[in-house]
Amino acid sequence: MGLETSDDAGVYRLTDEIALVQTVDFFTPIVDDPFTFGQVAAANALSDVYAMGGSPLTAMNLVAFPIKTLSASILREILLGGLSKITEAGVALVGGHTVEDPELKYGLSITGVIHPDKILSNARALPGDRLVLTKPIGTGIISTALKGGMASEEAIRKMVETMVALNLKASETMRACGAHSCTDITGFGFIGHALEMATASQVGMVIRSERIPVLPGALEYARLGLIPGGAGSNREFFSCKVEIDVNVPVLLIDLLYDPQTSGGLLIALSPGEAERFVEALQKEGILDASIVGEVVESPPGRMKII
Repeated sequence: MGLETSDDAGVYRLTDEIALVQTVDFFTPIVDDPFTFGQVAAANALSDVYAMGGSPLTAMNLVAFPIKTLSASILREILLGGLSKITEAGVALVGGHTVEDPELKYGLSITGVIHPDKILSNARALPGDRLVLTKPIGTGIISTALKGGMASEEAIRKMVETMVALNLKASETMRACGAHSCTDITGFGFIGHALEMATASQVGMVIRSERIPVLPGALEYARLGLIPGGAGSNREFFSCKVEIDVNVPVLLIDLLYDPQTSGGLLIALSPGEAERFVEALQKEGILDASIVGEVVESPPGRMKII
């Protein structure tokens, strides 16, 4: 399993009871603090295994670092930040690779395991399912505001808190609730990744805009035009598959196209299990988890936002 359905990780069957789940992700810094950058990058890489319903086992660092212009102490802090999240996830760091590069980049390759019959592909959402989003959106817009020196301390704090949070508990709980399908919300934004699920599952989706959780400050920064270029690319690519009700706020649409980093899981569950899932997450302190829409039979591969 991999490229055919744009799933979050590759899955390779070893035996009738064990399959490998493999993923890799790395990017340039989106926060100023190197330790925090390491945490965000690790949480982001681990998320792809969680989205498949797998259990990550090992990690390998991937680093591109300008050693001639930046202190090695910065690299140390980045790696310590990554290690802190790897350790929190119960994952073993088994190696990595570093190259000299003018532009700093960090990420990880993650290997996990899963039972072949329990894989949560993005291709198995069913008509009638409810869609649950486990984290608020807006990290790309707030990150753009941060780079421009316009983000408030509260907005930065909440953005970082969201990005460094592991999707571990959400993954464990969705498996216990019998989830049908899952993906994580990252670079293609909420709309892009939801449409990947709709296309792979050959279903349609109705998204209820008032239920979308949004990071504090994100709408205000969108109003100021602090929107990353990736949001425009996502809109250009995916808008032909989206119908938007006239009452949906324009600024919220900007957020729905906003590329996310270490975003939440978007999960399709039966109606009763979706309610139980959200209640369970909120008891665990994941307060932004919300039922944000429904899966419908048609038109397949398309979305209506109301």
